[in-house]
Amino acid sequence: MDKKVYVDNAATTPVLPEVAEEIERVMTGVWGNPSGLYSRGQEAKETLEDARRRIAVCLGCLPEELYFTSCGSESDNWAIKGTALAKSKKGKHIIVSSYEHHAVLHSVRALAKQGYDITYVKPRHDGIVYPEDVEKEIRADTVLICVMAANNEIGSINPIKEIASAAHAHGVVFFSDGVQAAGHIPVDLHDLGVDMFSFSGHKFNAPKGVGGLYIKKGAVVRNLIDGGAQERGKRAGTENVPYIVGMAKALEIAVARLDDNERVAKMRDRLAAGLSEIGYSRINGGMEHRLPGNLNMSFEFVEGESLLLLSDAAGICLSTGSACSSASLEPSHVLLSIGVPVEIAHGSLRFSLSHENTEEDVDYILEKMPGIVARLRDMSPLYDARRM
Repeated sequence: MDKKVYVDNAATTPVLPEVAEEIERVMTGVWGNPSGLYSRGQEAKETLEDARRRIAVCLGCLPEELYFTSCGSESDNWAIKGTALAKSKKGKHIIVSSYEHHAVLHSVRALAKQGYDITYVKPRHDGIVYPEDVEKEIRADTVLICVMAANNEIGSINPIKEIASAAHAHGVVFFSDGVQAAGHIPVDLHDLGVDMFSFSGHKFNAPKGVGGLYIKKGAVVRNLIDGGAQERGKRAGTENVPYIVGMAKALEIAVARLDDNERVAKMRDRLAAGLSEIGYSRINGGMEHRLPGNLNMSFEFVEGESLLLLSDAAGICLSTGSACSSASLEPSHVLLSIGVPVEIAHGSLRFSLSHENTEEDVDYILEKMPGIVARLRDMSPLYDARRM
């Protein structure tokens, strides 16, 4: 078996060669500490700030509103816990969508143990969180609203600008996990009106281990990591300059090729149409407001883990859900939140295509998947019972 098709780009993406070259250049040539006052330190500082400016252009914000972190999970934790602590005198009520990434859900659960009251808003069957559903849950003691820009499992793109407007009409801080959005769809943070927005480099062809948090000018957020005065005293720890530069390069490339989204979406739609011909299959979430490369499908009477393993044996790399929970035997909380029955949610797969995928990749998946599903159903007593 020589063919390899990678369609798990929502989990992680390969580092582009030109990004790796930038990282090596900085790692070997600009290795000073950006906090140093001597020439090597100042060279590193200038390189760091240049990367900050480049990322700000890509995201539609001011450079001084960007803070670098180790990953999206750190950014999510900082935004949520830092805001909750800063606003605790006003109240301890937080609104969050029920299908957030676990970095968000576990952060608010940690706060719940400290006396915070959490209200969960469900997306509708199309996978969208509607502003009116959020706004009706706002109370006098609400201090924070968290709704992701795009869902990591079903690709739903939420009306972030409208939700932010509703939050601000009531004087509430709004945070959006943008990890799946940055580099994949157009993002203009000032136009969206969010107070905070997280992103992670490895989702758009930068290395793992580097991310960022946008904090709107004037927003008050307590520190998550204390120590030195790095990142203007907001996030301690010597900055990872090579990876930050690599992230800037990768984001510039990602934004430049957003015009290719239409081609990726057409491949996604052709894959959806072909896989829908397999009996007892369903597409999870609506197709209208969806990330161009995302397709989440369920195949009844089989387990997602078995589908994943046989797909891998056939050279197809994909996921049963979000990367951070793919080792769990529990059904996806995202699918359950949009009303997918537990028994059907167990048989779900996420295909996430990128600009590197081709029509030949789609052909290969459509050639192999019907046989994989049929093989597993032949061993399924539930499928036998349905046919009797």
